[in-house]
Amino acid sequence: MKAMILSAGRGERLRPLTDATPKPLLAAGGKPLIVWHLERLAACGFDEVIVNHAHLGGKIEAALGDGGAFGLSIRYSPEPPGALETAGGIARALPLLGGDPFLVVNGDIWCDWDFRRAYALADRLAHLVLVDNPPWHAAGDFRLEGETVRRAADGLGPTHTYAGIGVFSPRFFAGVPDQAVMKLRPLLDAAIARRELTGERHAGRWVDVGTPERLALLDAELRAGGRQTPSVSRRTIFQRRPRK
Repeated sequence: MKAMILSAGRGERLRPLTDATPKPLLAAGGKPLIVWHLERLAACGFDEVIVNHAHLGGKIEAALGDGGAFGLSIRYSPEPPGALETAGGIARALPLLGGDPFLVVNGDIWCDWDFRRAYALADRLAHLVLVDNPPWHAAGDFRLEGETVRRAADGLGPTHTYAGIGVFSPRFFAGVPDQAVMKLRPLLDAAIARRELTGERHAGRWVDVGTPERLALLDAELRAGGRQTPSVSRRTIFQRRPRK
C-alpha cells in the first residue's frame, strides 16, 4: 500500500512562519512535521510515499529528496500556485498512486493512529479516522453508526471530527475532472448518501497544527517526551479541526 501526505497548503494561519518555510517543514519536537509521518510510515511497513506540494514546493523536495534517508521512496506531485484543494490534489496524484487503495494523511497534523491499521481497510471505498470534537468545533463533522459514517446533522448520538487521515480506493476520485480545484467534503457527502463511507474513532493523541501558538505547544509537548506541559491540558494541545 502506498501513502500520500498532503502538503500543498499555504499555511496562512501560520504566517509569518510559512512565508519562508513550507508548513510541512516547520519543526516540532526537533524535527519537521512531515518527518514524523515519514518515520512512522517506514516503521509501519510502507515503502512508497507521494507528497503533493505547491507553496515553496522546491524546498520540500530539497529537504526530503528521494526518501532514501527515511527508508522510503518518495515521489512528488507538484500543483499550480494556490493548489488544487484536497480532492483535486489527490486526483492529480492518482497516476503516481496506482490502482490499489492508499492511505492519505494531512501533512499538518500530528497523530499516533497506527498506520498499520490501513492495510486491514484496503477493501473499503473510503474510510475515515475520526476524533472527539474540540471545544471550538462542538458540532463535529460526522456521526458513526457502527462503522458507517453519517452526517453530523443526521441521527442521534455523539458527533466526531475528521482527523485528516483516511484510506481511499482510487475509484473514490474517478469523477474528479483533471486539474480540478475541489474539496473532499462533496465526495464524502455523496458517499454518505450511498452509505458507502466507513470510519472509526481514534481515542489517542491528535493535533492539527494551524497557528504558531499550537506549533509551539506541540513542540513543548514532544520535547517533554510526551509528558503534559504545565498549565496546558492535553485536550487543548492535541485537538484542532483540520480542513476538508
